[in-house]
Formats: sequence, C-alpha cells, structure tokens
Amino acid sequence: MVAGYLELLAYAVEPAGPWDSEAVAHSHFAAGLALALAVVTALLSWVFVKAEWLRRWWLAVPAALALAAIVRLTFLAPDL
Repeated sequence: MVAGYLELLAYAVEPAGPWDSEAVAHSHFAAGLALALAVVTALLSWVFVKAEWLRRWWLAVPAALALAAIVRLTFLAPDL
C-alpha cells in the first residue's frame, strides 16, 4: 500500500513551470522510493509465500508497481 501511495504521489506531481525543479525532484524521489519498496516487497513475497499457485499472484502486484515506477522515472518523467 505504501508503494502504491508513493506511485500516486509521483504521478500526481507536475511542475508549475520551468522554475519548479523542486517538484521534479520530489516526483523522482517518490518514484524511486516506490521502486525500492516494490522490489523489497517482491523479494519478501518470493521468500515467504510457500504455496506455488499463490506465488504468481503475490508477485504480480509488486511487479506492476515496479514497472509503474520505472515508467515514471524514464518515459513519463516531468520536464522543466
């Protein structure tokens, strides 16, 4: 949930103009932190979920969050 909230914040932040580098930095920070949390969540799910049929679904959510964070950091990064 925390990674999802950080993703929401990263996508919601848009710079007010060419002078607003702080908003860009905050967006990058939120997306980077969400990416780190998604990777940690995926690793913990991989280690602790023993049921093979459940493991696929438990890894899908952190993988989707990690993909959304990578897209925000690369293709959809706010420009000044």
